[in-house]
Amino acid sequence: MSVMNVRRLISTTAVAGATALGLVSLSACSGTSAAGGDKGGGKLDVVASFYPMQFLAEQIGGDRVEVTTLTKPGVEPHDLELKPRQASELRGADYILYLKGVQPAVDEAIAQSGVEHTVDAGTLTTMESHGTDVGHDHGHEGEEHEGGHEGGEHGAEGGADPHVWLDPVKYAEVAKGVGDSMAKADPAHAADYRKNTETLVGKLKSLDARFAAGLKNGTTKTFITTHSAFGYLAERYGLDQHGIAGIDPESEPSPARIKELQAVAKQEKVSTVFFETLASDRTARTLAKDTGLRTDVLDPLEGITDRSRGDDYLSVMESNLAALQKALGAK
Repeated sequence: MSVMNVRRLISTTAVAGATALGLVSLSACSGTSAAGGDKGGGKLDVVASFYPMQFLAEQIGGDRVEVTTLTKPGVEPHDLELKPRQASELRGADYILYLKGVQPAVDEAIAQSGVEHTVDAGTLTTMESHGTDVGHDHGHEGEEHEGGHEGGEHGAEGGADPHVWLDPVKYAEVAKGVGDSMAKADPAHAADYRKNTETLVGKLKSLDARFAAGLKNGTTKTFITTHSAFGYLAERYGLDQHGIAGIDPESEPSPARIKELQAVAKQEKVSTVFFETLASDRTARTLAKDTGLRTDVLDPLEGITDRSRGDDYLSVMESNLAALQKALGAK
């Protein structure tokens, strides 16, 4: 079933009503305790909405927290199905970390949970609006293009691009906010959370430095990707992203958009069309074949699976850097 159909079936009103009745369930990642269940021997019971939030919670919480993620590995976050049974478990969490606008059904369930320490990561940094194209030398932010849209169903509130975790600098800003909020939720272990936050922020600063150095010199600054998830990354490192689809990975490009991208590829000496691991690669492969380009993976890191080029955020981002260097002719 497509994302659009799922969303039509699960209306906001229905979700709100079901949640109020305690009938809504949020599927938990296998191998983790259910939210509000076993407190893990006095540990802070943390619920994370999807992988980028889970990584922060685990890195910052360390052995002081028990983390449950609502999105199973391999599931597109916006495809998450809400099942009867676990709304009461969600309400039993000590701390919830999510990114509003990525998963509207989850947003509604969290709003109904009544949990005191609920943190929207989007409030911890500055969110921006990105269109299908975004980059360092043209003002496409906020424009709409055929085959894409500014925010759409995948965008955060107000049409903002939610993919802040793909910019290590912004992700570090979010990490700092998460560390502060965890310290408030569990003051007895505040020093541990702050120490873990400093360690993670240091790793993200190092990652940022490697991206900045690694992408400085290339034969082109332009890359084409299926899913317009890399607007923040493109702005940070002076690149031009051209998305086949919009910020929503399921939107279909128009023939005019495909023709436009073919022209961009020729003019900007593009070598590669990127696709991702959790969404269909059909359109990317078709465009690559029609334009004589190769394909490669650029992972938006919405989830880790066996197909991921790495086993956590940092290692997959290193793989993304290597893929971009190869595609852009950077040394």
